[in-house]
Order: sequence, then C-alpha cells, then structure tokens
Amino acid sequence: MPDFGDHVDNGIFSQILEMDDSEADRDFSMPLVLNFFEQAEETFVKMDKALIQRNLEDLSGLGHFLKGSSATLGFNKIRDSCQIIQQYGHKQTIDGASEPNEDVCLKKITEALNKAKSDTSHLEGKMKQFFKW
Repeated sequence: MPDFGDHVDNGIFSQILEMDDSEADRDFSMPLVLNFFEQAEETFVKMDKALIQRNLEDLSGLGHFLKGSSATLGFNKIRDSCQIIQQYGHKQTIDGASEPNEDVCLKKITEALNKAKSDTSHLEGKMKQFFKW
C-alpha cells in the first residue's frame, strides 16, 4: 500500500482493495476509482455553473453528492472540501452556525471548490501511479 498521506484514509481504501480478486488485476477497485474521478470532473463542471448562477441549493446538493462518493473511498481531503461546500450551500458555517451572507457563503464555497479540484488532481496522479493507468 503506497503512502497517500492525509489524502486517503488507508483503512477504508485497504478494505476496498481487499475486494479485488487479485492485486495484479484490481478488477473491483480500479473501475471504482476511475469512475470516481470521472464523476468528480462532471460534478466540478456542475458546481462551476452553479457558482456562476449563485445557486447555493445546487451547490449544497452537489457537495453532498461528491462528499459521499469521496468518503466511501476514503478520500479525506476531497470529502472535507465537499463538506464545506455542502454546509455553506445551506448558509451554514462548518460548525453548523447560521451564515446569512450569501457573498460570504459563495466565497467559502469557491475556496473549497478550488481546493477540492486541486486535491482531486493531485490524488488522481497518485492513483494513476498506483493502478498503473
């Protein structure tokens, strides 16, 4: 198991790798991970559009969606950024306190989205090395 640092929860990711029939094949885990990165890219496009439209409700839903996918795979940093997007889309701080200022919410979402994109790109590179694709 390579060291993905704090990008990946090794316990969760190891459990996914254990579902493979063989380490040489990775017939279960590799398609799952590939699909995640395709899904993330599509979701980021939708998030960019929702940001332009200042649609906090859509941003929250998309953040929730990608948070779940990333959490399932143990992709911690992406999950955490998506949690921020979800919360501020609901006009709440990360602690759940009310944040009625939409401009503040959109700023926080923009920062979290940029971080999620950066972390996704970094992790995708690491996964390409790991899976040799």
